[in-house]
Amino acid sequence: MSTYYASLLAESGILLLGALSVYIILATGQLSLGNGAFMGIGAYLSSYLTVALNVPLTLALVIAAIAAGIIGAIVAFPALRLKGIYLAMATVGFGEMVRSFFLNFDAMGGSGGYRGMQHISVGYVWLWAGGILIAVMLLERSRVWLEMQAVHDDETAAGLIGLNTTVTKIGAFGAGAAVAAISGGLFAHHNVYIEPANFGFDRSIEFVLAVILGGSTVGPGSLVGSLLLVFLPEFLRPIADWRLAAFGTLLILVLLVRRQGILDRSLIRTLTFRRAAA
Repeated sequence: MSTYYASLLAESGILLLGALSVYIILATGQLSLGNGAFMGIGAYLSSYLTVALNVPLTLALVIAAIAAGIIGAIVAFPALRLKGIYLAMATVGFGEMVRSFFLNFDAMGGSGGYRGMQHISVGYVWLWAGGILIAVMLLERSRVWLEMQAVHDDETAAGLIGLNTTVTKIGAFGAGAAVAAISGGLFAHHNVYIEPANFGFDRSIEFVLAVILGGSTVGPGSLVGSLLLVFLPEFLRPIADWRLAAFGTLLILVLLVRRQGILDRSLIRTLTFRRAAA
């Protein structure tokens, strides 16, 4: 595999983790537009641990995930009192606050960025991406996921049958933040340079778009959306200046034809049945 395509594959793995971070939160009916901020927290914290303190990368990623998860839970406690577009706007504000913090945090390079990380391979990126995707797919078969779906479908009814909806939503928000932090740590060590602009609002939108495009009702949908967002523009490169316009048109057509995204449970069941029959 050429270095160029290996880089694209690593980028798609990092995007997959970011999309899964949104998917976990979305499973409770909440939309976060600030997961780029948690990605930034994971990127800067894991980079500081490996560069300044010589902490092994895997341990640094775990520490960054735990720290971001705690911050996510703290942020979620007041934020989840809001709903719908108001919650989305609150997470946007949090994202901009974190970006501004790193922009003015001279100890980590400020606007000049931070460097010195050791480069990691595409295999290491996908070891994390594949492992977390499998973990999410196993979670979808658990009682915890059923509780999350109950909160998603009708929070009031879920509370009436005895579910602690607040704990469920805060837990999902914290878990999503932790996954986003791992995505940021891998991004930092694959690119060996980070700056605050890498983790702005557009990054959060990219995560959400991957989930919506690939399928917001199943974990593997995030995989489909991530691969499509990374590789499709490259396949359209031969049409030069019209590449981005064609890419946008294809995305609109997909969403018009399948509002639930490319992949959903019925399609998975159909493909599984056909494979078994064959």
